[in-house]
Amino acid sequence: MTQLGVIIEQNEAFPAQNGAGQPIASARIDATDDAQAVAAWLAEYQDSPQTWKSYRREAERLLLWLGNQQQPLTAMNREALRQFEAFLADPQPANQWVGPSKPRYHPDWRPFRGPLSPASRRQSLIILQGLFSWLVEAGWVNHNPFRLMRDKSRRLNNQSSRIERYLERDLWEWLWQWLNRPLTPANSGKRAEYEQARRRFIFGFAYLLAPRISEIADARMGDFYQAEGRWWWSVVGKGSKLARVPLPDDMQICLADWRQALGLEDKPAHLDETPAVRALDGRRSIGHNQLYRLIRDTFTEAANALEMEDGSPAYVAALRKATPHWLRHTSITHQAQAGISLRHLAESARHARLDTTSRYLHTEDNEWHQEQQRHRLTP
Repeated sequence: MTQLGVIIEQNEAFPAQNGAGQPIASARIDATDDAQAVAAWLAEYQDSPQTWKSYRREAERLLLWLGNQQQPLTAMNREALRQFEAFLADPQPANQWVGPSKPRYHPDWRPFRGPLSPASRRQSLIILQGLFSWLVEAGWVNHNPFRLMRDKSRRLNNQSSRIERYLERDLWEWLWQWLNRPLTPANSGKRAEYEQARRRFIFGFAYLLAPRISEIADARMGDFYQAEGRWWWSVVGKGSKLARVPLPDDMQICLADWRQALGLEDKPAHLDETPAVRALDGRRSIGHNQLYRLIRDTFTEAANALEMEDGSPAYVAALRKATPHWLRHTSITHQAQAGISLRHLAESARHARLDTTSRYLHTEDNEWHQEQQRHRLTP
């Protein structure tokens, strides 16, 4: 299957056309085909690597779908958009579009892991709506088909839905206890002990500080520092914005335990540039994709363990569906449930808007449920 990354590098894609087979004369960008036009849009996000990857994925799926039908971007109208929505919900034929995670240049690479959930489809459409708005301004296409969607405000409002992709507190407590179980004699050894310590640190880091996966992989030991008697985490986050987050006491313990496993002193030195999360050699950093797979594999292993213990089928299913970003959602949700104020929660999560943070609040549901219990069959 041809990939957008390959297309961009090899300059192979659909010629610049307006849908009637004529070259685009009004283009305000330096591009000769659809892939180059999309690459120009993606270049606007080059300072935000995770955003860039997310946007590339959605644009790539659209270009590959259009390519399968031998159509350019200018062919996207309301009916084509409706067909593409249905395709996201059920990418067929599955053997062509769906497969396990593989490196992008692997012959078995596929653009989907499976059908997209309603929330994922909404997110895809939000991203592509932004792409088409940009392409209209760039003179590459003459209209944005998303503007014709009658229920656009409901389906394309990314702030409308509450966060549901998180681990409930009972499930998180089981998972943390499982991560801290002693190794069995059959699974013991220096490597197993190292991997267990690393896994505890990663999950503790993710739960206590709500980092994005790229922020965990890119973290340095010196990012954890002390100022005026307080410990902080310094992070360059989304949009290359520098922020600092208070370190809970449990995170200091988690960091000290991990450093002991590395044979280091409990506290990092000032401006220590060595990686916080490390490869098996205890020195090199690990990549974003490697960390992603490590967390997903841990979720799968935990799901198998919980299933063997006859745990809740709903919890087992949640672990099997969970992605690394669920840990950030879990952290923010549990902080909200613990009573951390919305203002401080937004600062810790590094949200630009309070309404983004408010999606993690479930207190109104609790109050509503409690009040509803007043309604009885008998007085």
